[in-house]
Amino acid sequence: MSWDQILELIISILTTQTGMPNLVFKQVVMMGIAFFFLYLAVAKNYEPLLLVPIGFGIFLVNFPLAPLMGYTESGHPELIRAFYKYGVEWEVIPCVIFLGLGAMTDFGPLIANPKTLIIGAG
Repeated sequence: MSWDQILELIISILTTQTGMPNLVFKQVVMMGIAFFFLYLAVAKNYEPLLLVPIGFGIFLVNFPLAPLMGYTESGHPELIRAFYKYGVEWEVIPCVIFLGLGAMTDFGPLIANPKTLIIGAG
């Protein structure tokens, strides 16, 4: 197989078996922003607890024709639909987030200097 045939095969697969023909410029821009957020979080270590989920969520939402929010043929929800239904609608995810943030809170400086609680620095 020559390189031309391999390239034609790749292009035919991308145009017939994926959602790439339905990709619009706005989605490309948002995917660029998502990868930028992921780069800042992973490579530069700039607020990774915030930027990794935001970047990953932006990427998932803008994926072309991803049936992640739909239902399967058997009526079961897809991955993101199930996460939304059982996590967000049932209000479980916010509780888990606040539990995690509370567990990461460092009360060492407050215990060492309790007068800072009076002035609101705690």
